[in-house]
Amino acid sequence: MRAIWLREFGAASALRAEDTPEPEPAPGQVLVAVEFAGITWIETMFRASGFGPFPAPPMIPGNGVAGTIVAAGSSDDRHLVGKRVVTGTGGSGGYAERVAVDAGQVIEVPDGVATDDAAALLADGRTALMIMEAAGVRPGDRVLVEAAAGGVGTLLVQLARAADARVVAVAGAARKLAVARELGAHHAIDYTDAGWAEAVRTAAGGVDVVLDGVGGAVAETAFGLLGDGGRMISFGFSSATGWPGISDEAAERRGVRVRRGVFGPPDEQTRRTTEALALAAAGRLRPVIGQRFPLERAADAHAAMEARTAVGKTLLAV
Repeated sequence: MRAIWLREFGAASALRAEDTPEPEPAPGQVLVAVEFAGITWIETMFRASGFGPFPAPPMIPGNGVAGTIVAAGSSDDRHLVGKRVVTGTGGSGGYAERVAVDAGQVIEVPDGVATDDAAALLADGRTALMIMEAAGVRPGDRVLVEAAAGGVGTLLVQLARAADARVVAVAGAARKLAVARELGAHHAIDYTDAGWAEAVRTAAGGVDVVLDGVGGAVAETAFGLLGDGGRMISFGFSSATGWPGISDEAAERRGVRVRRGVFGPPDEQTRRTTEALALAAAGRLRPVIGQRFPLERAADAHAAMEARTAVGKTLLAV
């Protein structure tokens, strides 16, 4: 089979397609014929620097796939063969034509949900739902969504709008702002403009909730837009190398609740992904897939994400 290998950390060109032996599913595992592999921002960071909870090189990257089960490692799991599923891989192996995964972790894709949409919702859907719960978004809240045209951000715009919040989307280019407006954002503002914070105040009069997927100076400016008693959930740091530098003391002085990261045990992650897929099947949540790259062009996919030209979710089509 063909697979993408990372043999040493470096630029996107460090990802190379190679002929690789097909994995054999062990007892308790199933073999998935991969149709789509999702790419996350943390995978690009890991490839470049080793940052992230993944096995050290040499390794096949890819922590989430969608496809069809073609074999089982034990008779107890043979009933799964032929099912269309999404699943995590345990941290590696997804950028490949086949991957062996834990049979207990696969989630069947419901009728009416395309396989590529399921791949886009595997990680980002559960993350968006956990962020919304952590933020406690209420009707009438003014919700600022950073990186609003990204994989998670596009889902947050939809979920916040469905919660009857007033959505202020911030992103870094006209094309991305147009996507946010199309998804229902009430205001869309370019955070690369020097006066973007004042533009938010003019449009919304400040905000009650910040959903921070950028980190760095953007997150710190967004914190300043929060009213007393506001909530800030940081779920990523695409512009920085760590959580925003907001002290607990600064948050406490204003009664702002700051949470860094949204994590859950495996059973919650499975439940949230299942919920996201059900919302998609009901027509209430739509992943935005802005880019599909052939498996052999995984390096180009990483480069597009790092150049910030990507919109929505980036997938590898296998």
